[in-house]
Amino acid sequence: MNAEIISVGTELLMGQILNTNTRYLSGRMADFGINMYYHVTVGDNPARLKQCIANAFSRSDIVLFTGGLGPTEDDLTKETVADYFGLELVVNEKYKAWLLEKMSSRGYPCTPNNIKQVMFPADHCIILPNPRGTAPGCIMEKNGKTAILMPGPPWEMEPMFEEEVVPYLQKRSNCMFHSRTIRIFGKGESQVEYAIKDIVDAQSNPTIAPYAKAAETTLRITARCGSEEEGEKLIQPVMQAIEDRVGEFIYSTHGREMHEVCAELLKASGLKLAVAESCTGGMIASRLISVPGSSEWFMEGAVTYSCDSKMRRLGVKAETLEKYTDVSAETAKEMADGIRLQSGADIGISTTGYAGPTGAPGLIGQVFIAVSTEEGCNAYEVNLKGNRERVRDGAVLNALNLLRKQIIAKNRCNLDINVL
Repeated sequence: MNAEIISVGTELLMGQILNTNTRYLSGRMADFGINMYYHVTVGDNPARLKQCIANAFSRSDIVLFTGGLGPTEDDLTKETVADYFGLELVVNEKYKAWLLEKMSSRGYPCTPNNIKQVMFPADHCIILPNPRGTAPGCIMEKNGKTAILMPGPPWEMEPMFEEEVVPYLQKRSNCMFHSRTIRIFGKGESQVEYAIKDIVDAQSNPTIAPYAKAAETTLRITARCGSEEEGEKLIQPVMQAIEDRVGEFIYSTHGREMHEVCAELLKASGLKLAVAESCTGGMIASRLISVPGSSEWFMEGAVTYSCDSKMRRLGVKAETLEKYTDVSAETAKEMADGIRLQSGADIGISTTGYAGPTGAPGLIGQVFIAVSTEEGCNAYEVNLKGNRERVRDGAVLNALNLLRKQIIAKNRCNLDINVL
């Protein structure tokens, strides 16, 4: 079964909004063994959208649409798809009553143009509820072709897909697919692929797909199976073989990101953390406190960008800055010690470096990270490549990885690392 995605919206075409929907949907469709061959982005133009629809259904069985379901004149996805199928849109009275109540509860009048959001074909159509917005989605089926229409905002689209579209796809699929994601840090995609090439080549079920992402590598292992338990049995021997090859670089076998793993370890260990950031500018703190419940283990974060703030806020010595500069192992250690002692945390983490693009010729990408505990403080140098954003992202991941290793080394948690 083949599928493709049509993302509708001039704002996407012009690059004004980042399209995260295609990545999400492609990954989820792969879970159902549905081949995703095309991503198309089209503006709010009915003629061009109609041409995209015709092209899509000439080569695909399922087309997923995001965007263009709202109340304005340029929201024409539903109308154009219905026209392609030869279906007439009529007001659905049940959803009209729902919309009127929803608009009233928000204190807004339901203007006539809003009603188009609850117009659907009377047949060949399954309506998809949208409790998070005012535009329901729908599935139109005709002549062996399926169009799945969902709203554009990810916070509406993703829950609709999981709650409404997934059960629909499961009913259509002859079997289920079970996946596990291994996350690897410190070994590049080409190195990982070389290390496990024979394992990948030998597999047909489950399959192994490597992906590279911002200084880390992920391996998605997918089994075709009759149940989740059967899928897990198929995946486990393959995972063990991979762990035997690159286990020291694996930080998660259940797809959790680095900051989520650190959060789980901090919670399980009972350790408290504080961070002092220079070149990362609060990015470490931001990622960690994005995890619910972080107030249990995150004490505080300080962005000390200038030398003055490093001295005043963290107690970094003037002579240290003068002798070693603000980007040095010595400064990083005093930053980490300072934030730990002043906050009362068990662990202090610090970053200082040259993110670029200006300053320190030949040193752009040099970052020092320090980890402070009551047993002592160690500093680590990493040299990162890329633009300012990539250097800062790499610094964050390296700092979090050092934090992860520190917590595990202290042997103060009962958490099974393999569930991360």
